[in-house]
Amino acid sequence: MPKDSGIGASSKRREDVRFLTGAGHYTDDIDLRGQAYVHFLRSDVAHGTLKNVDTSAAEGMPGVVRVFTGADFAEVGGLPCGWQITDREGNPMQEPAHPVLAQGKVRHVGDPIAAVVAETREQARDAAEAIEVDIDDLPAVVDMKAALKDGAPKVHDELTSNLCYDWGFVEENREAVDAAIKSAAHVTRLELRNNRLVANPMEPRVAVGDYSRSTGESTLYTTSQNPHVIRLLMGAFVLGIPEHKLRVVAPDVGGGFGSKIFHYAEEAFCTFAAKALNRPVKWTSSRSEAFITDAHGRDHVTTIELALDKDNNFVALRTETHANMGAYLSTFAPSVPTWLHGTLMAGNYKTPLIYVNVKAVFTNTVPVDAYRGAGRPEATFQLERVIDKAARELGVDPVELRRQNFITEFPYATPVAVEYDTGDYNATLDKLLEIADLAGFEARLAESKKNGKLRGLGVNCYIEACGIAPSHLVGQLGARAGLYESATVRVNATGGLVVMTGSHSHGQGHETSFAQVVADMIGIDENMVEIVHGDTANTPMGMGTYGSRSLAVGGSAMVRATEKIIAKARKIAAHLMEASEADIELKNGQFSVAGTDKSVAWGDVTLAAYVPHNYPLEDIEPGLEETAFYDPANFTYPAGAYACEVELDPDTGKVTIEGFAAADDFGNVVNPMIVEGQVHGGLAQGIGQALLENCAYDEDGQLLSASYMDYAMPRADDVPFYRVDHSCQTPCTHNPLGVKGCGEAGAIGSPPAVVNAVIDALQRAGRDVTHIDMPLSPSRVWDAMNKG
Repeated sequence: MPKDSGIGASSKRREDVRFLTGAGHYTDDIDLRGQAYVHFLRSDVAHGTLKNVDTSAAEGMPGVVRVFTGADFAEVGGLPCGWQITDREGNPMQEPAHPVLAQGKVRHVGDPIAAVVAETREQARDAAEAIEVDIDDLPAVVDMKAALKDGAPKVHDELTSNLCYDWGFVEENREAVDAAIKSAAHVTRLELRNNRLVANPMEPRVAVGDYSRSTGESTLYTTSQNPHVIRLLMGAFVLGIPEHKLRVVAPDVGGGFGSKIFHYAEEAFCTFAAKALNRPVKWTSSRSEAFITDAHGRDHVTTIELALDKDNNFVALRTETHANMGAYLSTFAPSVPTWLHGTLMAGNYKTPLIYVNVKAVFTNTVPVDAYRGAGRPEATFQLERVIDKAARELGVDPVELRRQNFITEFPYATPVAVEYDTGDYNATLDKLLEIADLAGFEARLAESKKNGKLRGLGVNCYIEACGIAPSHLVGQLGARAGLYESATVRVNATGGLVVMTGSHSHGQGHETSFAQVVADMIGIDENMVEIVHGDTANTPMGMGTYGSRSLAVGGSAMVRATEKIIAKARKIAAHLMEASEADIELKNGQFSVAGTDKSVAWGDVTLAAYVPHNYPLEDIEPGLEETAFYDPANFTYPAGAYACEVELDPDTGKVTIEGFAAADDFGNVVNPMIVEGQVHGGLAQGIGQALLENCAYDEDGQLLSASYMDYAMPRADDVPFYRVDHSCQTPCTHNPLGVKGCGEAGAIGSPPAVVNAVIDALQRAGRDVTHIDMPLSPSRVWDAMNKG
């Protein structure tokens, strides 16, 4: 029977009431008294030397408060990078400066040159158009491999080349991998691209800076996934503001998908300008600006080789990837193609030897950073495509080739430095075969043929690492911040709780699921628990929300803080019932003495905590409030198996997804409805990458897909009704909830399933097509069908 409340119940999302009735409170809803508006003048060329920026005409225009240029930020720190990578030789990556406003050069279309602050948005925009900018155009470099050639234009003159780093992992495996591939019975080789993507959350980025001269405090309201990290980076490394004098508030946020993790120039500018002008300053991104300022995702070009023995066992894997960094290093960009990608190249399989090489490259394009999945989709796509190609070359069933090579014993230490604690990949694959109705595929194939269409079936498996940790390990790997999480639980005298968390919610339903966890532990109604997040002034220091870490890390911090609360409340209950603390039990909101009928209600105990008449204060101090920090011992490792069924129109190349099934192992599930919604959303984004989305530049660095006229987002009729299952649960062994991540799984597992299905359809129809790069647009599919 489904549960009605607590852990395991599909409680309705409490936050949806305000969202659906228009009562949400977003950053753009914030308008402060005396507020001015900023408009950024951005470069319309990808690469050039700034000879002169003449602001005189703009300064005299109506409503203009002040015009800022790079010269105003000469003494201000640049935007910091939060992760340092060392190369194969142990040398640190090349790390160029990233100014708030361009200084000396512009390096991508959209690079901010000047900023006009005026009384209205319209006045700021009009004045920006009056600024005269003299730029000497320089050759732009967009293609990564071309950027590494001798004589290529340098994005940053102070660097030795456009190579950020050349990373090898695991370096000591390289010679053994080379030898294993050379002597293998069969080697499958594949070149592929993980296309560049734009995140496109519903809510564009917004920043509002405020300053109080009387207290010397600065406040930034921003659309951020991790306000504490923004406070740390901007305060300490950019503007030099002590943390106790800087407040960062991220109210309701309309989606992020990774693009709102990072610290952006507009946030630093609004905070700086508010103090300089002693009045609030607000910026709201247009959708056009978002395309040329928000960090993009993916953009990897990879060659992958899989070696098998005569019995079709995987013996070695080797990849060489070029990863685009764009013009600057975004906050966590260096970690994405390395530690978040290379460590997942084992996938679900017991391949004994793996070597991963990544060359990160600067180009005259928008910076690239984490996007839903961050490194794990890239790894899964490479691995699952090359396995599918190997199965076809060997003439074996792609499902059985995977099953034969599954890891089956846990814990399992991979050759790429991570240890999977639990999993059951056969169980998820078996469940997939059941819910995808593979037995009925031949009948559906015959029906498609009768209608003049091609039909294909693609299957793949995935594993991902969530809740990146622990802090001491990631610190050794180059992280410049801890990756713990925090929670403060405050119990009111009448028994209600306020839980203040460093995790941030931007669509995941935390206010519901977090409340379920705490209420379940105590045995009270979920409505007695309030979740507070997003404001550094009233939440403990935390690392925010990304990488499917919220429940595994943030939820575990809540569990630890609530355990402290219960322990203290048990002492009080023991005093009230004149019993031994060891005999006190808590169940369904009642403290009782084991083996007796003595009991006292949760609310009576909490009232006694604040009105301590019935126990000696020298033993227990008043109040019920506790804080806990949780630093996980390991990643969590959700895994699953996906199947996609497609139909192709041979006349047009159009691909239609006829069915999609997903069987996932997320460990223990707190709210099944929310989990299913997360999978649905991830599948839509993964299908978007596979079939529709593509961020394209021309050779001069102009973005060709800079609006929804050119960048194709998935719509309702592009996706099917999904069949989703998460009943195959192997709980995580090292966090108190036994949970794994679920927010990115759909986006990780779906792209290779879609591509595998399309290739299957073409090969069943006799077309000699082994790979098509994403997105599989009608023109690309038609060209592949009709080549030669």
